Amino acid sequence: MQTQEKAQYDVNALLETVLNFVKSLHHAENVTHPESKELRLAAERYGTRTVYGNYNFVSTIKNRSAWLTVYIGNSIVLQRQLSQRQKEILREAPRIAELVHNYVKSAPVVCVERTMGDNLYFNPHCTLYVSAHRKEMIRLAYMVGQTLFPFREGASGPKFYLLYVPEWQEKDRQILVFPEIGVTYVLGSDYYGEAKKGFLRMAMWAAKQEGMLGVHAGGKIVKAKDKTGKIKRYSMILFGLSATGKTTHACHNHGLLDDGEGQEIVQDDVVFIRPDGSALGSERGFYLKTGYLDPKVQPIIFRAAISHNTIFENVMVDHLGNVHFDDTTLTENGRAIIQRDDLGADKSDSVNLLPLEELDGMIIIFITRRNTVVPIASKLTLEQAAAAFMLGESVETSAGDPRRAGESMREVGTNPFIVGDEAYEGNWFYDFLKRHSNKIECYLLNTGGVGENRKEDNSNEILRQAVRVEIPEMAAIIRGIVRGSIDWKNDQYFGTPVPKTVNGVKMTKFDLSKFYSQEQINAYVSKLKEERLEWLKKFEGLDPTILNAVKAF
Repeated sequence: MQTQEKAQYDVNALLETVLNFVKSLHHAENVTHPESKELRLAAERYGTRTVYGNYNFVSTIKNRSAWLTVYIGNSIVLQRQLSQRQKEILREAPRIAELVHNYVKSAPVVCVERTMGDNLYFNPHCTLYVSAHRKEMIRLAYMVGQTLFPFREGASGPKFYLLYVPEWQEKDRQILVFPEIGVTYVLGSDYYGEAKKGFLRMAMWAAKQEGMLGVHAGGKIVKAKDKTGKIKRYSMILFGLSATGKTTHACHNHGLLDDGEGQEIVQDDVVFIRPDGSALGSERGFYLKTGYLDPKVQPIIFRAAISHNTIFENVMVDHLGNVHFDDTTLTENGRAIIQRDDLGADKSDSVNLLPLEELDGMIIIFITRRNTVVPIASKLTLEQAAAAFMLGESVETSAGDPRRAGESMREVGTNPFIVGDEAYEGNWFYDFLKRHSNKIECYLLNTGGVGENRKEDNSNEILRQAVRVEIPEMAAIIRGIVRGSIDWKNDQYFGTPVPKTVNGVKMTKFDLSKFYSQEQINAYVSKLKEERLEWLKKFEGLDPTILNAVKAF
């Protein structure tokens, strides 16, 4: 991997200054601490009321500023690869921190305290400070309040702080992350996703220090009949980058409607896996993409989305209050915060997954979104699953970097928020799989499609759209996995078992020979395998078994 960029100043002194400052804000005279009802009423003054009785808010910045996010601290937390602008931000961090501190001492600031998680072991105390110089920014405090749990005095867990200054100069927009002290500064952005992921990023780092693995994944319990008609109960963890379908399938019943079958929705975004196979949940509010939200295809999510408790962000709402989910004029990254309590009978009573000894097994699903030759579904060995974890393949979306939407990308663990050594996380995950090998099955599901064709020039223009796998088709595949009803065959190109037949899916529509010549297929497959191998070679200290496994698929 690329050598880390080191700061040319006393890092520990900066960390001490930042931590002391955020701690001092709590009782500062310019900081207010509104109650939940007061927050909601204040925020709704700046939103648009919809026909559902909930509100839509429109931000100036409509996606995360990933390319302007910099981790600051000792070498253990530094990013491995920085752009020129990120290097500048790192060098200027002490000066910017001083400017921020001087400004925030006199700005009107709103404080919200919440607890992440609901368990006996790990419940971070999350404190949000938002500059209310722009009064409508009260919505950010309201949204965080609706995502995390009410503050519980004495709950076990580390303390995190996040400071928003949305009115910071646009030319100096940046996100400063101080993992070792649990602090994040969001400067010049009013996008809610920075707060959500800011706290979750810190929690995943802290969880790792306590022997857990924080993963960017949804979690649920599924109950399905096996081939003998017996009901089996599995935990399911669904990995996936933003906009790949992680929330969609975490909140989908997959047609498991026979007597005794069903699901219990636990989490949609981040869980903390413990060595015993249990997983601790993080949030009570789910942050989902709303584009093309269809009540027939996604009935559970849709019902929750039209609750009066839901908060819309950057969704098109007309002058009559009608919500147009399929209108992407404002952004392709329209969002909604829905409440677990609005998921009805499909939600679990707990936000945590049970230990494996209390279940029949665990199903781990890696959701990718590719559009050329990756099979719609593949069954993986444990070694291949560890490789899939490290590869984190998908395409860039408008939620991450809209300038690169559609481009091929890889993120270890499908997690753009990892702090520290990625190889450690891959090795931890592989050890976990081996420890529970008799109870875990792993799959790679492609929610994109096959057959896409692009111009081979700098324009990257799409000449032929991929034949997409629709949500009901992927739901049928997941249903077949948990029921054990899929007829598998070995894929001739990647060597993994792929579905030969799936009830409810015409698998022949994804036959690569319908879209490409044999020469084109071989070229796509060869290129992908080379890319995968080169990617994994970057991670020093990665178990060689994981590296070797990628050669087989």
